[in-house]
Amino acid sequence: MSLDSAEASPSSSRDWFFPSPSFIHSTSNSPQSPNYPRKFSTIPRHSRSSHTDWKPPKTSTFRSVSSSGSAAYGDPKYGRVRRRIELRRREKMAKQEKEDPVLEQKRDVSKAVSGVKTAIGEMGIRDFGQRVKIRWQMASYIAILITAFGSLVHKNFSLHNQVIDLQDQISTMNIRLQACNTSDTFDTISILQEGDHLSSKGLKILALTVSIALLSMPLFVFKYIDYISKFRSSYNCSEKVSLNKQLEYRVDVLLSVHPYAKALALLVATLMLICLGGLALFGVTDDSLADCLWLSWTYVADSGNHANSEGMGPRLVSVSISFGGMLIFAMMLGLVSDAISEKLDSLRKGRSEVVEQNHTLILGWSDKLGSLLNQLVIANESLGGGIVVVMAERDKEEMELDIAKMEFDFRGTSVICRSGSPLILADLKKVSVSKARAIVVLADDGNADQSDARALRTVLSLTGVKEGLRGHIVVELSDLDNEVLVKLVGGELVETVVAHDVIGRLMIQCARQPGLAQIWEDILGFENCEFYIKRWPQLDGMQFEDVLISFPDAIPCGVKVASRGGKIILNPEDSYVLQGGDEVLVIAEDDDTYAPGALPMVNGASFMHIARPARKPQKILLCGWRRDVDDMIVVLDAFLAPGSELWMFNEVVESERERKLIDGGLDLSRLVNITLVHREGNAVIRRHLESLPLESFDSILILADESVEDSAIQADSRSLATLLLIRDIQAKRLPYREAMVTRGQRGSFSRGSWIGEMQQASDRSVIISEILDPRTKNLLSMSKISDYVLSNELVSMALAMVAEDRQINDVLEELFAEEGNELHIRLAELYLHEGEEMSFYEIILRARQKREIVIGYRLENAERAVINPPNKNERRRWSVKDVFVVITEKE
Repeated sequence: MSLDSAEASPSSSRDWFFPSPSFIHSTSNSPQSPNYPRKFSTIPRHSRSSHTDWKPPKTSTFRSVSSSGSAAYGDPKYGRVRRRIELRRREKMAKQEKEDPVLEQKRDVSKAVSGVKTAIGEMGIRDFGQRVKIRWQMASYIAILITAFGSLVHKNFSLHNQVIDLQDQISTMNIRLQACNTSDTFDTISILQEGDHLSSKGLKILALTVSIALLSMPLFVFKYIDYISKFRSSYNCSEKVSLNKQLEYRVDVLLSVHPYAKALALLVATLMLICLGGLALFGVTDDSLADCLWLSWTYVADSGNHANSEGMGPRLVSVSISFGGMLIFAMMLGLVSDAISEKLDSLRKGRSEVVEQNHTLILGWSDKLGSLLNQLVIANESLGGGIVVVMAERDKEEMELDIAKMEFDFRGTSVICRSGSPLILADLKKVSVSKARAIVVLADDGNADQSDARALRTVLSLTGVKEGLRGHIVVELSDLDNEVLVKLVGGELVETVVAHDVIGRLMIQCARQPGLAQIWEDILGFENCEFYIKRWPQLDGMQFEDVLISFPDAIPCGVKVASRGGKIILNPEDSYVLQGGDEVLVIAEDDDTYAPGALPMVNGASFMHIARPARKPQKILLCGWRRDVDDMIVVLDAFLAPGSELWMFNEVVESERERKLIDGGLDLSRLVNITLVHREGNAVIRRHLESLPLESFDSILILADESVEDSAIQADSRSLATLLLIRDIQAKRLPYREAMVTRGQRGSFSRGSWIGEMQQASDRSVIISEILDPRTKNLLSMSKISDYVLSNELVSMALAMVAEDRQINDVLEELFAEEGNELHIRLAELYLHEGEEMSFYEIILRARQKREIVIGYRLENAERAVINPPNKNERRRWSVKDVFVVITEKE
């Protein structure tokens, strides 16, 4: 019906009309006005505007008025009271509508809690044997609680959705009200803002509740775990490890095994702190959730940002977040610091990986390392430097410090140290063992058997590398008997250098030929001239006699025959013709300093009868005892003439010597050229030495005794003391007249000079001393009272040469062996006449009449020999007192 008809019949209770804005304004300002739409009063507008003239109809009783309804409600006396009662009744109805779901949830929770309490009471009544079952019941009850809590949260969210729907309805009605009267716009906005405030307040309370619940959840979990641990320990007394310790152990394993577990745990803790802090800030402030999360991150990142917080709640939450942020950043700083320290410690201790190719790898550490590095540095100088990697079971800093103390120039070569064991494949891979061009295994200082056993295990580890080896293995051994085992394990990859055997053979050669030690130092070391093997196709079809004079800067010594499987033939026949694939063995300064040239014009050397001197019986004294003395005796028996005597002077009891020699493999009955003479005594005691006929020996060999060979300084001190005592005793036993003649010839020392007496005594016999420490070499070289053998340096030279070219090992083995070719020092009178003028090429051709190769010479007044001399075609005048160094067959 129309609005006019409604105004015309105000007494009708069934007629409704849209309220005026003035009425809405009056009711919205009431303190009891609800925030939801309600029915408006049916009192006509014109009746309320003129209520002073309007009179209600008379009624007999209140019951009749209440039944009719229209007359009583139209009374202005009761209009205000009626509106208030109506507003309160509707507010109560709205509150009841909101509180009913919450009350139902509380009843559900209380019922669940009462159920849990009842279950717990029943659990205490049951016997001990059912505790395990009760535990699972408790877990189910806790699950029920969690489910109830989840349902509560779900209902809260559903209420939140209902509030949002109501807000939308209010917004629609406000738009209609704005269409009716724009003057009431501000009142409508205030109503909407108040509704939004009430709805957001519920969300903030929910966010604060969730954050507190999540924070308290770990406490309940830990309490539950502690309860379960106590329950298990009381139920099963044999269980010694509690659940707490098991969880701690699992966490410890997780953090220690997985490298990024700590960082991930810290990241998760940071995200949880930001999320929980953001929810808590959302509950105590008026900001949005996104702004609260960002603010929480600022509190975590910078603890000083919470200073601007206002209010007790925001300040409490911000301080808590800042405190957590300080803890997190302290842990992060600790993790970063530990990671950096661990990396630096790994670099300091040499645990990082070496990424190199074609490098020389040295496994082990010994006194020979310095000389070996020096030789490798010299060998790499022509290439502009190289890479040498050293791995030993020592600290990296100590190795680098010891290498820095070595007095030589590295010349562009880089030495990289790593700490590790050559017996572990992981450590071998760390130094790129599969990409090394040569691997040198050093013998340990100490017991020879243990050192060789370790070398054997190292070769086993090297052959077990899955990637395979690109280079060859050079193994230093201490005992010749162990060479067969190492070659059996390593196969074709292994080249062995037996240190004691090499030194023993060198000492014997030098004892027979004074001055040969300096020749071997020049040939074995890379500092002067050394052996090289290379193919020269332009020499194919040429006889070896012509090849000898085809190299102006090198001296050919042999041929590597391709048709015989690459066998190296030293000092071949002149008629040998080089075939395709043959390589030439030469002595040159470096591998890039020589090349074949055109054949020079050499005058044909006139034939000269060269008669080799006949070998004479010698008398040799051997001071000291080594484990390979039996091998030295075999070599001496092969080199010396029949009727020679070998005196053995050491502290080993004579009854034990034969047993040790036989155990070493020596058959005394097969000795043909020498006779053993045993003497017992201490070589550093003068009284013991005076019991020997020292003035009658042709050569004296002073060995580094087995009892002190572990210490280089102590062994050298003992050898030096023995040398000085022997020279002093020899000088005093020489005839006075002969000594005076010798002094007159020398003319450089006074009559009472002790060193002069020792030097003139050295003309009567040769003393070869085995020196381990290079610093002792200078003392002996300045005094000129002994021809020494620097054992460690010579072995290092041999190792470096074989490491650079494994083929050289075959050459050295033949030169040291009892058969084949060897180095000799020959007098010049065997090749020329006094004052004869000849070129070095002519001397080479004349020496070829006896199938000898001249590789150098030493002039009469010179201190050192010249190997591979320059200007070989230049003629000069020679003296018969000059000597030549030749490669010849063993006599």
